[in-house]
Formats: sequence, C-alpha cells, structure tokens
Amino acid sequence: MKPVALEHASRLVNHGPTVLVCTAHEGRRNVMAAAWSMPVEFTPPRIAVVIDKSTWTAELARASGVLALCVPGAAISDLVTTVGQTSGASLQEAGSDKFTRYGIAHLAGPMLGLPLVAGCSAWMECRVIPEPHTQQAYDTWFVEVVSAQADERIFREGRWQLDDLNADLHTLHHLGAGTYAVAGQVKGSRRLD
Repeated sequence: MKPVALEHASRLVNHGPTVLVCTAHEGRRNVMAAAWSMPVEFTPPRIAVVIDKSTWTAELARASGVLALCVPGAAISDLVTTVGQTSGASLQEAGSDKFTRYGIAHLAGPMLGLPLVAGCSAWMECRVIPEPHTQQAYDTWFVEVVSAQADERIFREGRWQLDDLNADLHTLHHLGAGTYAVAGQVKGSRRLD
C-alpha cells in the first residue's frame, strides 16, 4: 500500500470498477459492493457513488460523514459478491458484521481510521459532501477524497499498470447476476492529426 498523490486519485476509479464502500461509526462498521462510481472533479478529487438510502452503509455514512472506497481485484470477486448480497443491518441485529462473519482482513485507513479491505488494488478515504437531495432522490453520494493509496504492483507513477504478473489485482467491472468483466487488456493510442 503506497500513497497516491491526490491529483491522481480520480484515476483510481475513472475506468468504472466495482468498489467496496466501507463505513464505521461508534464501533459499528459495514462494507458493501457498489457497481456505480465515477470521478466528478479532479481538484479537489471528488467522486460520485450510488448507495441506496435504505442501507446500513448509508446510515453509517450519514452518521459519521465519512466513508472509504476500496477497489477490489479479481482474486476477491467471491467476497465482492458476498458483501454485495448480504444485509449488514441483519448481521448487526444478530451482534455481528460482515467483517467478522466473513473473516474480512482489513486495516485502518491512515487519515480517518476507516476499515480498508485488505487485498484490494486501491483504497480511498473520503469525506461525505452533504447533498441530502441527491442522496434521497437518486441514492447518489458525493465524496471528497482525503487520502488515497494503491498497491504499487498495479498502480504506480499515477497510472494503472496491468500485466500478467498482477492479474489477481485486475479490477472488476460488474455485468450483473454475480458476474464481472476483469480489466486486463491495455491498448495505447495517439491523437489523430
């Protein structure tokens, strides 16, 4: 896990990967999968992510004003599907959470202390930008990235570096029904004159 300059933070999601949204507040925590996220501003780095207003994740993010976005790789696709299809509120009522129930390895984020899922390609800690209307009407949350890190085996010098040696870290792109496309083929281009 190496720091990423904030001017490059939007590149961590500009290619449309599935993300894991991690939240925590007053000793309670959750993680969910989100297929819809995208950068909306470079400086400061801001991202939009869709989080259903009725979820445990949304409740914790509203209460704390912060959340983390983790970019999972191919090696943990089963975990991504599992946390996306499991209710965090139901586990909380039973005295557990997804981290405990599924043995999810994690570490504390360097700036906000949020749980960051281990084994991901990239991690961002974010402050929620209060937009109650968009959250209620469209389930769209705007966040500002305050710290960003990436696994240097796949993201370095401000760019994704996809190759056969880091295939387990290639990002997931949700196709529906528990299936994903995996990023991997890179093609250079040039400007036409």
